Amino acid sequence: MIKPGSIAIVGAAETTELGKIPHLSEIGLHADAALNAMKDAGLKPKDIDGIACVGVSRPQMISHYLGLTPKWVDGTGIGGCSFMLHVRHAAAAIHAGYCSTVLITHGESGRSRVAAMPRPPEPGTLAGQFEVPFGPFGPPTLFPMPVLRYMKTYGVTHEQLAMVPVIQREWAAKNPRALFRDPITVEDVLNSRMIAYPFRILQCCPVTDGGGALILTSAERAKDFPQRPVYILGSGESVESPMVSQMEDYTSSRAFRVAGPEAFRMAGIKHADVDHLMIYDAFAHLPLFGLEDLGFVERGEAAQFISERNTAPGGKLPLNTNGGGLSYTHTGMYGMFALQESVRQLRGTAPAQVPGVEVSVCHGVGGMFAASGTVIMSNERP
Repeated sequence: MIKPGSIAIVGAAETTELGKIPHLSEIGLHADAALNAMKDAGLKPKDIDGIACVGVSRPQMISHYLGLTPKWVDGTGIGGCSFMLHVRHAAAAIHAGYCSTVLITHGESGRSRVAAMPRPPEPGTLAGQFEVPFGPFGPPTLFPMPVLRYMKTYGVTHEQLAMVPVIQREWAAKNPRALFRDPITVEDVLNSRMIAYPFRILQCCPVTDGGGALILTSAERAKDFPQRPVYILGSGESVESPMVSQMEDYTSSRAFRVAGPEAFRMAGIKHADVDHLMIYDAFAHLPLFGLEDLGFVERGEAAQFISERNTAPGGKLPLNTNGGGLSYTHTGMYGMFALQESVRQLRGTAPAQVPGVEVSVCHGVGGMFAASGTVIMSNERP
């Protein structure tokens, strides 16, 4: 097993713009983020010998476009948490000696759809055969099924579910790059347009353009870089069914329950050691599932935990401090932006900086609970 703290993030940056970027294709977004991360780390393309990315712009395309000659590549694609797995796999590759410096990039023209791959139904997939013919297609109509079971099982109210976007908007108000910064109330959420019961539009993520990039290397080399290193303590990954209808438990994600505890086991830390938390929030219920499946609260207690403002500014467990996918940005695959915020918090450079952050947990989802990845980071090397 990789020793906690033996691999570090030494470069991190997002695209120069976020939101609506009609003048850049997806490969242009990848390149913008990658060059910004290289500048952050003080590196040139010739210094990179490992590459990981997902989507239309695959590793071979990005390598060619940037002039890289990698010795190690990873094109793992399991949805929005792919980047958590890229970090995990890159750490393993550096530890094994396959490469020394890995660039992980993301670029997605989710809103403008510039040179983006079309999204037709896929009749040959399991979901295409056994779910789509019955009506639901895509996150807005598939995610409501588990959350309705969760609400019924644990007595969660619509008002409690509405508190998730309300509190995350409080964090977004502190972030100049957030797409949505105006305050909202529970009443605003419940009076907003219905998308698919029980989700109103303020409980659903926006669709944006943008991207980000990370650079990883060994901890021994990290001290020679201009930015404060962020050390990888632990990571985990897993997958479940690609069909929401076949989830093991509608009130919990099996992939979450595997990836999260594995990351904690590898890191050798306890929940009380965590100062900051990022949980992928394409829709308002995901932080509830994440808090419970990662073990921060007992089953059925997450909604009350958030309603009591434990995750809000000034709370004991700051959560989604960039505003999250609900208010910051969401290109379609959000995991990279969650990782970026964890890095900023650990560097002490976040717009909504939490005092004294030493350990951050970043947790992602892929598809509709089909996959998960968790990365635990620290600014102190064990």
